[in-house]
Amino acid sequence: MGQNVSLVGTWMQQVAMGWLVYRLTGSALLLGVVAFSNQIPIFILSPLGGVVADRFNRRKLLIITQALSAAQAIILGALTLTGHIQIWHIIALGIVLGCINSFDIPARQSFLVEMVEKKENFGNAIALNSLMFNAARLIGPSIAGLVIALFGEGVCFLVNGISYLAVLWSLFMMRIVPKNPKPRRIAVLEELKEGFKYTFGFAPIRLILLLLSVISAMGMASVVLMPVFARDILKGGPETLGFLMSSVGIGAAAATIYLASRKSIVGLGRLIPVSASVFAVGIILFSLSRTLWISMAVLSVSGFGMMVNMAACNTILQTISEDDKRGRVMSFYTMSFMGMAPIGSLAAGVIAGRIGVTGTLIIGGAICIAATIIFAGKLSVIRKLIHPIYRKIGIIPEIASGINSASELLVRSEE
Repeated sequence: MGQNVSLVGTWMQQVAMGWLVYRLTGSALLLGVVAFSNQIPIFILSPLGGVVADRFNRRKLLIITQALSAAQAIILGALTLTGHIQIWHIIALGIVLGCINSFDIPARQSFLVEMVEKKENFGNAIALNSLMFNAARLIGPSIAGLVIALFGEGVCFLVNGISYLAVLWSLFMMRIVPKNPKPRRIAVLEELKEGFKYTFGFAPIRLILLLLSVISAMGMASVVLMPVFARDILKGGPETLGFLMSSVGIGAAAATIYLASRKSIVGLGRLIPVSASVFAVGIILFSLSRTLWISMAVLSVSGFGMMVNMAACNTILQTISEDDKRGRVMSFYTMSFMGMAPIGSLAAGVIAGRIGVTGTLIIGGAICIAATIIFAGKLSVIRKLIHPIYRKIGIIPEIASGINSASELLVRSEE
């Protein structure tokens, strides 16, 4: 419940940030620069964040990162409401938030397993977690559009800062059995090297991360350029931007329901290229639309594909990773999914300034489709390597006999 309140505020800030930058500058390039500043620290620091998540108490780490995120939002809101906000403030505070998230995300993803004491409850917990995330994604942008229209962007930032109190309260109120990591006797750099070698030395993990990197770099530009489509293409205001962002959330929520209906994680590998293709085609169709309801419809389809792809990749990675290396593997997942986005955002801003936003999204979608085709050609290799792991940890026999198969649903899924 605490995280749900906080995530609504987070989505409000994301929408307000894009609208504020475009209102102040009217520049698609600066939209890309701001997105770059928010996420490039994740690309650089996430591997270190994974080491920290494997070394220290994750609950205490989350309390620190959530408090720092609240402070960042309140400062941003104060600058905006007092009229002192400048583009360099937004970029600098974006870098600060990116550094915080580099440690917050790996810890949060790893902490989900600690919160659930009984293995048979993992499926329910993950379904609730996914529903929470996508409900916030549906509600937050819609509220943001109305708040911006009535009160301005600064109120959205302040609301986000205050919303962190809910998740901090929930973290303090938790009574869980601590699972402190075993003491490490090797240096941090050695752990980074060990994590990198383990992650990229195993073909299934390597191929999944490479596909995620391409999708994030080339496909997520649609989110960064959304204010341009809302104002200049669809001739709308901040409420239009909120409707477009919420449409992605509708598709993602539908994907959550679909994933919850699955009885096992076997077969998720085939869903990865299919869902990536749906996401990419949705981006291309959105770029060609000039009607709001059509844009919302194709964004819902694209959001469905994005969520299925992200969840399938995340689930497989966490399932096949060794326990003492999961934090580092998920840090590389974070680097691939979120860390590559700033590079694509910056490139999208530059390209959009030259050929327009429509052509930019078409190029990005086409590259995603090409990467998906290449990945699909490697599925047989991936299946051959991960099936022995499934048998070793008991997933395939349980599914074959129908024993506890439902509890294995997305055993270690996206947060």
